[in-house]
Amino acid sequence: MTEFEIIRRFFGTPPVQRTDVVLGIGDDAAVLQPPAGHELILTTDTLVEGRHFRPGEDPESLGHKSLAVNLSDLAAMGAEPAWFLLSLTLPQADEQWLTAFAGGLHALARRFNIQLVGGNTTRGPLSISVTACGFVPAGQALTRRGAQPGDRVYVTGTLGDAALALWIEQEQHGRTPVDHAAAERLHRPEPRIAAGIALRGLAGAVIDISDGLAADLGHILESSRVGARIDLARLPLSDAYRRLQTSGVVGWDLALAGGDDYELCFTVPPSREPELTRRAAQMGCACTLIGEIVASPGLVLTDPEGRRYQPGRTGYDHFAD
Repeated sequence: MTEFEIIRRFFGTPPVQRTDVVLGIGDDAAVLQPPAGHELILTTDTLVEGRHFRPGEDPESLGHKSLAVNLSDLAAMGAEPAWFLLSLTLPQADEQWLTAFAGGLHALARRFNIQLVGGNTTRGPLSISVTACGFVPAGQALTRRGAQPGDRVYVTGTLGDAALALWIEQEQHGRTPVDHAAAERLHRPEPRIAAGIALRGLAGAVIDISDGLAADLGHILESSRVGARIDLARLPLSDAYRRLQTSGVVGWDLALAGGDDYELCFTVPPSREPELTRRAAQMGCACTLIGEIVASPGLVLTDPEGRRYQPGRTGYDHFAD
């Protein structure tokens, strides 16, 4: 297949067709019409074989995840998804691989009504880059900068499942069975779009947890020039994680620094917590109070016995090794 046959067969007619796309795939660039009174939110992420996923990874899951990680960024800004671009570098034109990849990509795009409007294909080591765009009403974008002393710190969903699944797949070699739900969190993360939209005008600061809670909450603290105290006993952990933790197989670090959670961490003033409770039904996921923002800089973690806890690492870093 040629480059243009790949585009035409697998991506030329996306299943989502939005009325705000004036001109989509097939020209030098897309022509888009954002709604009046809204601001655009743009984000981009790249997944590289051997760094973000192993050779031979399921292509349908890769299609899902490549879009999901960008949708998670839009969620953290309170944005409604609208359009995305796909840049795909392939070692070869494998029809079976492309069919599965496009299937996973398009299935998630349909769920969140986000239209593929262009991109690029080229030959080389497998790499997938997505640029996603959404919009928020003017002045309502969520940021990392609004945390204040006294604010409560919350997270959506559960933490550490994706890191747990990756650790089992890489290190256990069959000694510990892979929990299906945890594996789904690793390979098919669920973007918290509804939660992000529900947090508009309510949350002081928001970030998506992609590199691990400790690192990403740290970005909120740095941007807001505050500190935080987190009670590890409050961390929302899945039953699978708790079973392995209770038996001593894993500790706190996968939940604190493993990464790939794609949950939201956010702060809310105490006076707004009743409103958070009212909006929780719109979020489609649980929200758990895990700590408090304080004036003194730094992140303080306290274990269930009341002792200070220092994780073995702070979070994922592409250049740490």
